[in-house]
Amino acid sequence: MRVAGSLGLATTLLSAAGAAAIAQAAFAQERIPDGDWLTINRDLASTRFSPLADINRGNVTQLKEAWTYTLRSTNTAVPIVIDGTMYMPAGSRVVALDADTGQEKWAYSLPAPAPAAGGQGGQGGPPPSFSTRGVGYWPGDSATPARILVMSGSNMIALDAATGQPSAGFGTGGKIDVGVSYGGSVTVAQDVAIIGAATLENPIGVPGNPRAFDVRTGRKLWEFQTVPQAGERYNETWGNGWKGRSGTNMWAFSAPVDVQRGIVVLPLGSPSPNYWGGERPGDNLYGNSLVAVDLHTGAYKWHFQTVHHDIWDVDQATAGAMIDIGKGANRRPIIVSANKSSLVFEIDRETGEPYLPVEERPVPVGDVPGEYYSPTQPFPVNTPPLSRVSLTYDDIVDAEDTTPEHAQACRAMWDKYGGFNNYGPYTPFMYHAAGAPVRSTIQLPGGTGGVNWGGPAADPTTGLVYFNAQDTSLIGWVERREGTESYSFDANDTDQPYDRASVDGKGPFFSFSAPLSGKYDANGRAQGPQAPCYKPPWGELVAVDAHDGAIKWSVPLGVMDELPEGKRLVGNSGSAGPTVTAGGLVFVGATNDRRFRAFDAETGRQLWEAALRGNANANPMTYRGRNGTQYVAINAGGTIVSYSLSR
Repeated sequence: MRVAGSLGLATTLLSAAGAAAIAQAAFAQERIPDGDWLTINRDLASTRFSPLADINRGNVTQLKEAWTYTLRSTNTAVPIVIDGTMYMPAGSRVVALDADTGQEKWAYSLPAPAPAAGGQGGQGGPPPSFSTRGVGYWPGDSATPARILVMSGSNMIALDAATGQPSAGFGTGGKIDVGVSYGGSVTVAQDVAIIGAATLENPIGVPGNPRAFDVRTGRKLWEFQTVPQAGERYNETWGNGWKGRSGTNMWAFSAPVDVQRGIVVLPLGSPSPNYWGGERPGDNLYGNSLVAVDLHTGAYKWHFQTVHHDIWDVDQATAGAMIDIGKGANRRPIIVSANKSSLVFEIDRETGEPYLPVEERPVPVGDVPGEYYSPTQPFPVNTPPLSRVSLTYDDIVDAEDTTPEHAQACRAMWDKYGGFNNYGPYTPFMYHAAGAPVRSTIQLPGGTGGVNWGGPAADPTTGLVYFNAQDTSLIGWVERREGTESYSFDANDTDQPYDRASVDGKGPFFSFSAPLSGKYDANGRAQGPQAPCYKPPWGELVAVDAHDGAIKWSVPLGVMDELPEGKRLVGNSGSAGPTVTAGGLVFVGATNDRRFRAFDAETGRQLWEAALRGNANANPMTYRGRNGTQYVAINAGGTIVSYSLSR
């Protein structure tokens, strides 16, 4: 079994009160006030668990909108709240709000770009903007005031948390250039600011290495080499494909930190290109891995690879949530993680070994000339996939599932293309030789995957971990680029004319879907809302018991209003995730139906729902204002909406 233990040296340069006490026990050194939301995932353990219980199962139906704030930009940022002040990025601004009222306390705006060369007026480039994901917070010390740290392209900017002015002593004028840009939030632990790298998915280019900086001065502390270079451990897992290799980056929006053990767990994405790996034969470490490094030095501690030689774009979109499981001498610190394949892994934070069993299972092998195929992939034994991972003709919707028109269109699509090849999890795209009939492969999950950047929320008092899991698919094949020895990934949109994606997998992604109306225009393009062609539910909220990996409950997440009455609860979710509270509630937006919902954390029963002005494809959060009120807030299409109990 290809999992890692501690392998050596660096590769780098109840009651509310009771629940709060238990939840904070393993990470007491964070000392987070119950009412604060310190990071985009609340705590450094990335649990998204709040010990607040004023809003609970018994009164959640009384939640009403308290205030709104328009960000002037559409983003999926999660605000943070410190001592009654809310901070978040808003396009070219960072704003601080009174968390009780939504009133602006200060706003910092990026300077406008310099005029174009030649003195002819105009701008010297596109308007600058901040990260669309969130900000980091450092509480300061006796000599230095508290700071907000935020990314803007390749610049990390430090702002005084009280005034919004650039922080003196941090780089030059409160700014440092980190080199490779990053679009996530800055993870701040003790005096270390950690970021990833937004290298996109270019096969050759700048490295996707995570880096860390001193929060006081901006001095670089360390950089972790995600593609081992010559002479470094695991370089041999790349063949000759390591030279200049890009991708393999931490594009995830934060990294969880175990402060007690002094480690940060880096979630690393897939190597590039996404769907062709013949130029990088081998397992490709540290692609698709959780990598634990020393918080202060970046020294390698352990890794666990969730996908060997990825040719499916199964990114490690989050590292997951850190909780402790078991009692007494059997109590273990673990991290619960799921990637876009929707497989759930529970890993011991001290050793990097699986806490619950993982086994290597044979997976389908493709026929693309020159491609390398890993014969096996790691699968958790106790927890089944949270999303659909296979498809046969019998899985296609029928009229009772959706509508007669939709079912007919789906079956006609299957017949038109002679069916779609799928052999279960990790089915690779097959080869299309020039002039040969196309053999379309359908991968599930595909495209945006089963569990994406929203990641899980975990209740450390119960050991239950909550996921938004969606059913997605991707159809295509691989063919040789004309006149070259390289290959490209191609995708056929079964509703639209043939399209081609580039060699790195960017471009159009197509699911096995059809319009509910079954109608097409003169060019063969679908008319009306689209729906998947496999049987629902297409998105679910799932609770997994981390003690044994069993699925405790799962319920459809989201409705499709275009379906007939009685058939609408089919799941309609996106990439965001849930939040759980000591009040026994799981809050989640994440759906493409403009709703915000609360579920019973124990049973999965929906208890509350609010209509929104836009889709809330962002993670929710909750906090206590200075007036003592608990609020629940979510970013809905670029508007922060905050709710409280009616008074």
